[in-house]
Amino acid sequence: MNIINSFNKIKQEIKNEKPDQDVEIIAVSKTFSLEHIMPLINHGHEHFGENKVQEAEKKWLDIKKRKSEIKLHMIGSLQSNKVKKAIEIFEFIHSLDSEKLANEISKREIEKNKKLKHFIQVNLGSEEQKGGIEIQELKNFYEYCTKKLNLNILGLMAIPPNDGETKKYFKKISELNSSLGLTKLSIGMSNDYIEALRFGSSHIRIGTSIFGKRS
Repeated sequence: MNIINSFNKIKQEIKNEKPDQDVEIIAVSKTFSLEHIMPLINHGHEHFGENKVQEAEKKWLDIKKRKSEIKLHMIGSLQSNKVKKAIEIFEFIHSLDSEKLANEISKREIEKNKKLKHFIQVNLGSEEQKGGIEIQELKNFYEYCTKKLNLNILGLMAIPPNDGETKKYFKKISELNSSLGLTKLSIGMSNDYIEALRFGSSHIRIGTSIFGKRS
């Protein structure tokens, strides 16, 4: 699989779908070795996604010192005891979903004098196995994060239930995003990113379609 060809094809599809919109492709590099993703780094791509703090630290710390333009996105569930290290490595967190986590992030941001950009994860289908704040708690949580903690909230993030009704969930998260006056939206992965763009996604998370299947 030619990573650069795959990446350029996705870029072109996005341009065809949203010619006037600035869409960030987060290349989901979790579980792939640095050697595997190096062609895309050398191609000049800057935004990558990881779902484990420990793996991200091992893989990215050295190369980020050499290539300071690289931006890392935490796209997995983040435990409070990993926040201190996450603040050092990542620029974006897409899985903010509890007051406990928000408090820890705020504390560590102040300690490090570093402001990250955050997406609040919403659990659209109330699925127990998924992270995310419940819809009915979202408004209060958003206000807590922004007014009490002064966190930089860019928008909402969601992974819709796998029940064949993706459009319905994308429509809902887009409406929730607008209701809070937010303009950035983190939805869409390899199997549904074109649909996500139609509902206003600004950040799409693509792994398999760029790097191939994980072993």
